[in-house]
Amino acid sequence: MGKRVGMEVAIAAAEAAALCKFDVASVYPITPQSHVAEHLADIVNDGRVDASFITVESEHSALSSAMGASATGARVVTATSSQGLLYMGEVMPITSSMRLPIVMLIANRAISGPINIWNDHSDIMPMRDTGWISFFAENGQEVVDMTIQAFRVGEDRRVMLPVNVNMDGFQLPHMVEPIFFPDQEEVDRFLPEYVPYATLHPDRPVSMGTLGMPEIYAEAQKAKDVAVVNSIKVVKEVWKEWEKLFGRKYEPIQSYRTRDADVALVTMGSMGETAEIAVDALRKQGVKAGLLKIKLWRPFPFAELKKAVKGIRVLAVTDRACSFGGPGGPVCSEIRSALYEESVRPAIVNYLIGLGGRDVQAEDFMEMVRRAAKGKLSEPYEFYGVRG
Repeated sequence: MGKRVGMEVAIAAAEAAALCKFDVASVYPITPQSHVAEHLADIVNDGRVDASFITVESEHSALSSAMGASATGARVVTATSSQGLLYMGEVMPITSSMRLPIVMLIANRAISGPINIWNDHSDIMPMRDTGWISFFAENGQEVVDMTIQAFRVGEDRRVMLPVNVNMDGFQLPHMVEPIFFPDQEEVDRFLPEYVPYATLHPDRPVSMGTLGMPEIYAEAQKAKDVAVVNSIKVVKEVWKEWEKLFGRKYEPIQSYRTRDADVALVTMGSMGETAEIAVDALRKQGVKAGLLKIKLWRPFPFAELKKAVKGIRVLAVTDRACSFGGPGGPVCSEIRSALYEESVRPAIVNYLIGLGGRDVQAEDFMEMVRRAAKGKLSEPYEFYGVRG
């Protein structure tokens, strides 16, 4: 039987990885992820897991080392944030192409410039098309659960892909929250020993990541796309099993008070709980508000989205990153595309919020709903709360 403890979420993420009995941690520290790296190093140093911690000189080296370790059959965890994630960007599509199920813990942080160490999603959004499965956690409990789930999903023989778990920087990793931890026996039953499909070994030579001529490159890309698309079946299976074992339900898109909603907010990450407060307050005022929270970013849950928006007149989609010169934020663009061919679909408005860690309060979400209910914005998207 597990236990409930108060713990800093960054520490809890490392503890969750330890419950998964990782073999290798390869991490370069960067704010606000550094506490994850430090605690993983402490866990290895204290001998709590039979593992190696690789001290590297950069994030590029961290993921490269993680790939090498994973290719030998090790269960591998890494972590990063912001510019560090961009530095890993060169290696990320190689990781997925080589079908290495590494788990990456990301403390999402705004990218420069100007230099900013606070939270938004501008680091993970450029990595959207690197072939990684991508989870978004709302609170510390979800960070712990999703870390364990990520190993199970990525290592499934039907998947064999890397997974990143996103937690909003500072809002989550530096917060102390009450978190329920499963015990080691429970995790061992949920997460079997990793048995890789193929491994690097001097006695049994294989080639990984070799040259792809034009005659096979497109086929390789299609194979990866099929793997990512089909992984949603495994994600949902794993989440159902998790609910059965631990009682906590996960869905690709979680609905809150949308059964009769006229206007629904869409969030991703830690702001979902603040948005819930706004929805409850609006309901008391007679406004039929609801909320959709995206937990699975890649593969994108198209069918689940279409089902979730039925009956909703207006969607107020919030983005925490900007697609400069594009039609709006990346989440909203995805949703508009997903619903384009639907004969009956809600009107969609797009708010860019919380950039660089700017506070967004319940009252702000309430105002977004009120304005969205009145019709479309004068522009395709709005930097909500921005002066000038």
